[in-house]
Amino acid sequence: MDPLALIEDYLSDQENGMKKLITGFLNQVMLAEALQQAGAAQYERTDARKAHRNGYKDRSLKTRYGETILRKPQFREFSFETQVFGRYARVEKALVNAIVESYLQGVSTRRVQEIVSHLGIDQLSPASVSRMAKDLDDQVQAFLLRPIEQAIPYLFVDASYYKIRDGARYVTKAVLVVAGVREDGYREILGARVTDCENEEFWSGLFEDLKERGLAGVQLVISDGHTGIQKAAEAAFLGASWQMCQVHCTRAVLRNIPRKHQKEVVEGLKEAYGNEQRLQDLADDLNARGYRKAANTIERFLPGLMSYTAFPKQHGKRIRTTNMMERVNKELKRRTKVVGAFPNEESLLRLVGSILMDINEEWVTGRRYLTMEKE
Repeated sequence: MDPLALIEDYLSDQENGMKKLITGFLNQVMLAEALQQAGAAQYERTDARKAHRNGYKDRSLKTRYGETILRKPQFREFSFETQVFGRYARVEKALVNAIVESYLQGVSTRRVQEIVSHLGIDQLSPASVSRMAKDLDDQVQAFLLRPIEQAIPYLFVDASYYKIRDGARYVTKAVLVVAGVREDGYREILGARVTDCENEEFWSGLFEDLKERGLAGVQLVISDGHTGIQKAAEAAFLGASWQMCQVHCTRAVLRNIPRKHQKEVVEGLKEAYGNEQRLQDLADDLNARGYRKAANTIERFLPGLMSYTAFPKQHGKRIRTTNMMERVNKELKRRTKVVGAFPNEESLLRLVGSILMDINEEWVTGRRYLTMEKE
């Protein structure tokens, strides 16, 4: 894998360049796995060797950039095991399952049929789809019901909405997602649920389930201004504070400001966030200029806009907004858009849960999100 050649490919054709980059990287991952499993490098003489190489076997893998052909190492003594295909296959299976369920129910459009044909799954039977669904459901449920083993000082909550087919009509359902920053500074997806809406009752139920699985140590709950989240968090996490996302606050204020004055108000909010008196002064100024609803919005959220200042200053940038969750929801939307409307709630949770598992693996094995004070 020549890095310069990959860079040139990427600059000339980004999509094809990314495909080559992914192929090269995943091949290197499998070589590293082979080294661990064999106990020795190729041709290396050592008593620690457990297996000998026996060439490679080509395996195809569908990615968001198209199909790639990977070189899977082979051993003489036992089968080579890799996480590469299993991890990618989980989301692929969930995506295929959602599309095929619609196809088999006779509700797919011509566009969906073309997707099915392109993926080579037009011959799948209801029985094979059912087996695929059960396998995925088992994995997703194990992930969503696993014990929470570390204290979670910072809890992030948000919801996104999806279309689900209900007979001859389409309905909108909410996917509630909860994530947190652990006491060791790493992020973790803690739970998800499909509900009819995101009112207090549904959030309370999800919070109580998380507590039964071991959620503890919550000091700050970060969310948008939805009253259902606030009330549920207050009841579930006694002693914890609530932080209103500054980005959502800005959007709410701007809804009541004429476009020609919005840039000025945005700058005023940026300067005022973190200072209670400045926020109150800005609200008073907006009220005096006739923007009473905008002023009321600032005053309504004011107590929740200051909570993050009670925590370590170096954490402020990441705990004063729900940007972390916005990125999660954006990824969910990007990777589910090919389905369109889901055939049922189970199909939605199956695909969303599979994607959340991928995101969680990246979080817990990647870089630390925050350096905690005690360290």
